[in-house]
Amino acid sequence: QVQLVESGGGLVQAGGSLRLSCAASGRTFSSLLMGWFRQAPGKEREFVAAIRWSGSYYADSVKGRFTISRDNAKSTVYLQMNSLKPEDTAVYYCAAGGGFPVFREDNYDSWGHGTQVTVSS
Repeated sequence: QVQLVESGGGLVQAGGSLRLSCAASGRTFSSLLMGWFRQAPGKEREFVAAIRWSGSYYADSVKGRFTISRDNAKSTVYLQMNSLKPEDTAVYYCAAGGGFPVFREDNYDSWGHGTQVTVSS
């Protein structure tokens, strides 16, 4: 099990930016697939972005606006969110795991408790 703690959520106006962080502990961080998911009120949780040694992956809805990165020395993964839209409003969850495809929740076995992102217009 990997312990994950998200931070950086908050309230921002449409068009603004926010950077989420996820600090990991308990396992070798560099070997993990790391991902971000989000869940809006009344909707199912959906894939946002993921990163592994071979590259990064994004949902079509955020491609070009969000950037995922990781700092293995700090055991931390980031999600830089630019040009935010009201439809980006959700609780954002950090997850750790492995395998393909990266958008499947069952490829992740450790989850953070989430951080709220609210985009107003």
